[in-house]
Amino acid sequence: MKKSDKSIHRICIAKIKRSTMKPYAFKWAAFYENDSKILFQNYPFELHNDELIICSTIIDSDNFSILTSRKLITNKNGILHFGSLINAKNKLYGEFKSDDEDVTFGKVELENGEILQYFIETKRGSMIMIQGVKTSITIQKTTEK
Repeated sequence: MKKSDKSIHRICIAKIKRSTMKPYAFKWAAFYENDSKILFQNYPFELHNDELIICSTIIDSDNFSILTSRKLITNKNGILHFGSLINAKNKLYGEFKSDDEDVTFGKVELENGEILQYFIETKRGSMIMIQGVKTSITIQKTTEK
């Protein structure tokens, strides 16, 4: 049975909050408990009416990753990439514990075999994107089979 956007959003936010140390104020990483589409209205992508933003790592307008209830979006050096996480596979979380770098890349393999990278803030903020993406993939594998 396919889960609703609200259900996917609620489950991912709960997992992020359980996995992330307080305070939740990080340099680039954030999660969104309420409908936050208005914050992203000037970004170079469109969202469906029911689609909800779960979390993001936003470095600047040319470098960001945003997880929604329907897809993972990454803008790397001004080039936009995105894909559905239905039947995707986690591949890598990068050096998310790094003391030398402020950001690393995670990777997922989409159902079509394409590899999609996403930004992860290192250290304490890393759990926001890692757990958001991981949970979204798990939920959508379970519901789409």
